[in-house]
Amino acid sequence: MKQFTTAPQHESRPDENTTDLLLGRLRSNPAVPIFEHAQEDGTYRPMSTADFVDEVKQVAKGLLASGLASGDVVAILSRTRYEWTLADWAVWWAGGVSVPIYETSSPSQIQWIASDTSARFALVEAARHQEDVESVRGELPALEHIGVLDDGIIEDLKARGADVSDEDLEARRTSRRLDDVATIIYTSGTTGRPKGAELTHANFVDTSRSAVNLLGQQVLPPGSRMLMFLPMAHVFARLLTVLAASWPVTTAFTADTKNLLPDLEAFKPTFLLAVPRVFEKVYNGAEAKAIAGGRGKIFAAAAESAIAYSSAQSAGAVPIALKVKHAVFDKLVYGKLRAAMGGDVGWAVSGGAPLGARLAHFFRGIGVTVLEGYGLTETTAPICVNLPWAVKPGTVGPPLPGSTVAIDENGEILVKGVMVFAGYRNNPEATAEALQDGWFRTGDLGSLDEDGALTITGRRKEVIVTAGGKNISPAQLEDQLRAHPLVSQCVVIGDQKPFVAAILTLDAEMLPTWLKNKSLPEMTLSEAAADEQVRAELQTVIDSANQSVSRAESIRAFEVIDSDFTEENGYLTPSLKLKRNVVVKDMAPVIEKIYSGSRPAS
Repeated sequence: MKQFTTAPQHESRPDENTTDLLLGRLRSNPAVPIFEHAQEDGTYRPMSTADFVDEVKQVAKGLLASGLASGDVVAILSRTRYEWTLADWAVWWAGGVSVPIYETSSPSQIQWIASDTSARFALVEAARHQEDVESVRGELPALEHIGVLDDGIIEDLKARGADVSDEDLEARRTSRRLDDVATIIYTSGTTGRPKGAELTHANFVDTSRSAVNLLGQQVLPPGSRMLMFLPMAHVFARLLTVLAASWPVTTAFTADTKNLLPDLEAFKPTFLLAVPRVFEKVYNGAEAKAIAGGRGKIFAAAAESAIAYSSAQSAGAVPIALKVKHAVFDKLVYGKLRAAMGGDVGWAVSGGAPLGARLAHFFRGIGVTVLEGYGLTETTAPICVNLPWAVKPGTVGPPLPGSTVAIDENGEILVKGVMVFAGYRNNPEATAEALQDGWFRTGDLGSLDEDGALTITGRRKEVIVTAGGKNISPAQLEDQLRAHPLVSQCVVIGDQKPFVAAILTLDAEMLPTWLKNKSLPEMTLSEAAADEQVRAELQTVIDSANQSVSRAESIRAFEVIDSDFTEENGYLTPSLKLKRNVVVKDMAPVIEKIYSGSRPAS
């Protein structure tokens, strides 16, 4: 079994917990603002770490006065905002266990998570969230209190805890140790009911310290700025927010990604945390804008130059002619792209899905190095991440310090180390299946190179076996197709079928621009799905993607549907992962149409 270990670079005390990360920052870096709050005039107001710790303590005292006991569960249901992280730290300070719930969750999803965790308290954002919780409260016997952020619950808690002593609060803060559960985060539920992953204080403390020791000085030097816009209910955003609070980084929050570009321009982050779809949108939007302005050929040449420049960096030497061409395009194109992201971004981390080598090279070539990483809810987010001094686009880098990655005889990725969770809440069977012989079985497929860099090749449960017995992992094809501006979602099919096919949905946001740039009339999604020129473009995209796989694995037919796969219609999880089994079941008539026709030519 091939494996690679990165040695630990620190040792934490058994009596510590996550709150010690924040106190460590207060002692060592008090001058760097921990947060900045957006003002109505577009400016940002800084907040010191000392002021934040004081506010956390006040809210925590209110939780104590409300009856929260050590180990009690508090559910947090809200969009990304400052009060989310304030509540999170206050729960930990009071000795509690915080449980995030996506603010888009249905009442039945809320009921399942709150019931499975026996939540006693719920902090929700708005009245509509309160109504959703109240609608299932009869099925939540443990739930005693519901507080609404928009109705002033934070100030209420501060007032309620005014008589709680500092000594009582400190006793409660130190009642939790590294081995104790800090949070329970529910998996996205792509293949069934979500499972609650119990993450300990050790997971947060040691994963944060491992990442900071490895990358902090180069990627997040003191004074770095991060704009958090991903859902705080997702482990990726949660871990990075904790890490940023423990290190001299200034964070701001934005809940509405429709305002992302203006917020980036106003806040000017130096570091971005995003999923591949964000980077795809930046690229596709810039390309479409260039074409619309008659500068399509310049953008295409600039993009190829950026990719070539980054590829040459990876090879060890950039030719003089390419350096000159790159410098010209930096003034004409790259600087404007960086300005669209705020102007100061130099580093980014991408996770949640493969980014693709071409896009990774493009962004590094324009001056924004995207460090692609890999992890799961059960691993407190990061298992691996690319190293700034040895970026390998197309891989997710080696394991973090204090962990080992292995590939078993079936190609499955196994992990052990500081980030691996304790087990699933109230689910010993699932825990026993996932944690075997000291290893966490990720369910993902991959390979390790000689430097320990991991390449993800697919999901074990998503492998398609054609009628001819060919094993195919659909992720590689799907990721390439989704990168095209016309494509919103894609599902590759072919299990027990004579050939591989695909179902595509169109990107409603990018379609009008693409049509205009092609001098085509406006169309509805339904009209575009049947249009010969649109389908010809999609065939070109598929032909390009097919070049990365063997003939037996290539997509031989496709259908375009006139609706999209979204979280609202149940085809995507809140973290935008495809519920493949649901799509395949509901798209049975479309699949039947594909395979009832004549077999494609060999």
